[in-house]
Amino acid sequence: MSGPLAGVLVVDLTRVLAGPWCTQILADLGAEVVKIERPGAGDDTRDWGPPFLAGPNGERGDAAYYLGCNRNKRSVELDITKPFGQRAVHELAARADIFVENYKVGGLARYGLDDATLRAANPRLVYCSITGFGQSGPYSHRPGYDFIIQGIGGLMSVTGERDDAPGGGPQKVGVAVADLMTGMYAAVGILAAIAHQQATGQGQHIDASLLDTQVAMLANLNMNYLVSGKVPGRMGNAHQNIVPYQTFATRDGHVIVAAGNDTQFASFSRAVGHPELSADPRFARNSGRVANRETLVPLLERILAAQPTAHWLEALEAVGVPCGPINDVAQVWADPQVRHRGMLVELDHPLAGMLATVASPLRLSETPVSYRSAPPVLGADTQAVLAQRLGWNDREIAALQAESAASAKP
Repeated sequence: MSGPLAGVLVVDLTRVLAGPWCTQILADLGAEVVKIERPGAGDDTRDWGPPFLAGPNGERGDAAYYLGCNRNKRSVELDITKPFGQRAVHELAARADIFVENYKVGGLARYGLDDATLRAANPRLVYCSITGFGQSGPYSHRPGYDFIIQGIGGLMSVTGERDDAPGGGPQKVGVAVADLMTGMYAAVGILAAIAHQQATGQGQHIDASLLDTQVAMLANLNMNYLVSGKVPGRMGNAHQNIVPYQTFATRDGHVIVAAGNDTQFASFSRAVGHPELSADPRFARNSGRVANRETLVPLLERILAAQPTAHWLEALEAVGVPCGPINDVAQVWADPQVRHRGMLVELDHPLAGMLATVASPLRLSETPVSYRSAPPVLGADTQAVLAQRLGWNDREIAALQAESAASAKP
C-alpha cells in the first residue's frame, strides 16, 4: 500500500454519501479503510438504482451510486448490535488511527462505540462524527438529508431562475453538494487531527455537520448580507457581484461568459464588435456594470444571439476572455482536457470485469493517489480482516458469520 496515509487504519461506520465520500478520500490517499456493513443489506446506496452494475450474464450488482464513493475500501459484514459484531468493531477501533461514523447523535453509545468509550480505550483515536445538524443544538436529534439542508442552509434561496423570470423559484443543486462538501471538510479535519496525533499522541473528536458546512459554503453571499444587510436572491445563471458573468443564448445554443475584471470586459467588447461598450462610463468598471445590469445585459443578449456558440468561443478565447460551452455528462467525458487529465480510471471488479470509475482530482507530485481496488461487494473482506487484523481463528470467524447470517434473515 502506498500514499501519504499508508499504514493508517480507518474504521468506517458510514453509509450513503457524506461519510463514504470522506473515507474514500482517505482511502485514495493510502489509508486502509475497513467499511463495516449491515448483514444482508450493507450500505443503503447499494440498492439506490437503477442503474445497477450488470454481470456478464445479466446478474444485478451494486447501484452506480454506491460505486461512486466506495473505492479502495474493504467490506466487513457484521451486526454491531450482536456480541461478536460488537467485539470485532471494538478490537478494530483499539488498533485504528481513525474512526468515522454518521449515526444519529448518541446512537452508537448503546453499543459502546461512542467517542468517549473508544477513546478511553485508544487515546490516539481520531473519532469523526458526521450528522445533519451537529452533536448539539435544538435540531441535533433530527435526521439530516442533503435536500433539506440545502433548503434550511440558504442554498436554495440563491439557486434557480430569478423570481420574476419564467420558471423562477427555489431550486436544489443537481448533485448533493452539502453531503459532498461535508465529506471534504470532514477529511480536512481528520488530516489536521492526524497531524496533531502524530505530534502529541493524542486523538480528538471531530463534530462535522451538513448544516454547518452548507452555511459556511455560501461564502461571498454570506458576506454580502453581513456587510450590506440585504438578503441575496436568486440570479439564475448570473452573478451577484460581477457583470457579465452568466450564460447567453447564441444562434444555436448557449455560451458562458465570465469577464471577471475590467480588462477582460474591454477585450470582450472588442471581440464582439462593440468596443464602445467598455468606453461607456456606465459600463467601464465592474461596479457600474453591476449597477446598470438591466441596461447592459439585454444589449449583450442581442449581440451574442447573432452568431453560433462555436464562433463566440473562438473569438473570446483568442483574446483571453474566460468562456465555455455547457456540456452534458457525455460531452464532459469526451472533452479533450478531461481525457488528458486522466479523470477516468478502470479497476478490476469481480462481477463486471473492468469497471470505469472517476479519478480523484488530487494531484500530489511526491505521494500520488493510488487506485488499488474497486468498490467491494458486500462482505468481501470479512474473513481476511478478522484473521489478518485481529488474529481471529476459524471458530471465531465462523461464529461471527453465523451471527451475521441470522441478522440478515427477513
